[in-house]
Amino acid sequence: QILYLKPPWTLANLLKCYKKHWVAVFGYVVPRSLLSTIECLSEHLYADKPLDSSTVHILLQESKKLLHAFSCRSDYNGVLPQAYAEVTKLCETFGEVRATLSEQDLSEDIMVLSENTACEKMEATMPNLQSTEEKELHASFHVTQENRHQEIWLVLEGVWNTMNLYSIELFQKLDPSAVTMAAKASFEEAFLGLQKLLAAVKDIREGIGR
Repeated sequence: QILYLKPPWTLANLLKCYKKHWVAVFGYVVPRSLLSTIECLSEHLYADKPLDSSTVHILLQESKKLLHAFSCRSDYNGVLPQAYAEVTKLCETFGEVRATLSEQDLSEDIMVLSENTACEKMEATMPNLQSTEEKELHASFHVTQENRHQEIWLVLEGVWNTMNLYSIELFQKLDPSAVTMAAKASFEEAFLGLQKLLAAVKDIREGIGR
């Protein structure tokens, strides 16, 4: 009766509902700072202009962040682990495509430079160009690092929450009087939780490898 928009929802409607009910509802479920993620998705997914590769990368990372935050509360009947896995695959595929395109661009640039007869003029302006590019790369790297730090923090927080729940479960099995819980987790929930834990550990390993 109090919903901002009635179902059935589109993704655009859901994002609007998130923003409308964020303080009263969703801010109590996930960190309130994630409102910036909702705004980022809403702003770019429904913009009139096409998305560049950098924006797509950011949207995928923000989507993973949001899915992971909600998965710390519940797996929602297995929907969230599946969605998180699919977005992770998209991130990996997108990263491979970007790497391939970068290699192709680099090869083309090398060929052009080798055939260019005006290399001496380019060398005269190269120091200024290099300093500008280095500043841009440094700024881009700084932003990427900040996003990566937030992602790693969320993954570690998810691992901690999961291990904490398993520890409570184990202690309750050993001594039911030692720990009181509102509800016991089923074997299916434990299995899904283990899948999420494995995915989180895999993300951490890949992050360290990078």
